[in-house]
Amino acid sequence: MPKIATSHDVQTVITTFEMTPGTCQDLMDELTAAYEEFISKQPGFIAAGLHVNDAQTRIANYSQWRSRQDFQAMLRSEEMRRRNRRIHEMCKSFEPVMYDVTATFG
Repeated sequence: MPKIATSHDVQTVITTFEMTPGTCQDLMDELTAAYEEFISKQPGFIAAGLHVNDAQTRIANYSQWRSRQDFQAMLRSEEMRRRNRRIHEMCKSFEPVMYDVTATFG
């Protein structure tokens, strides 16, 4: 199991999705399929986790990549662009943001 660390050897991406409770499971199914079938097989992928809030109105996706370039190459692929169009139809908004891990606890 990957461990969150302050290493600068990885690129951390946190993506938040906003949706209605009625589409939460559909979006989770779509994201799960994207990871199982495509994203996790891309060069530079390390690990990811999907998190749903109690109200089923938000999903947070935490992922780590070997480099910014690997993540961007995955996003720019025709396969991911096609999947992102479907994902966009299921949610009000989604935004991937790149971060550096600056502190860890536990």
